[in-house]
Amino acid sequence: MDKAIKDLWNKLPTPLRNRYFITAIAFVAFMIFFDRHDVLTQINLQRTVNKLEQDKVFYQEQIEREEEQRLDMEINKERFAREKYYMQRNNEDVFIIKEENK
Repeated sequence: MDKAIKDLWNKLPTPLRNRYFITAIAFVAFMIFFDRHDVLTQINLQRTVNKLEQDKVFYQEQIEREEEQRLDMEINKERFAREKYYMQRNNEDVFIIKEENK
């Protein structure tokens, strides 16, 4: 039995018999698969960061649009009230025209 193991050990290429090489391979395998900061965790974290950056850009654009709308509303309060809430002055008729989608 002992001779079979020694024969198998001697058939391995020289780098695979080096204990430092085996230790380095074990360390790399541990870092890739079992460590708290393994490769799969890093990939998932990067995906999350990318999604959050896309959301940030989207919400910044939304904020800019809403800010423009707010400034427009402050400047044209009467037009805003007439268009959104159908307000009218005394002795004034308001006609609402809706377009049909064809």
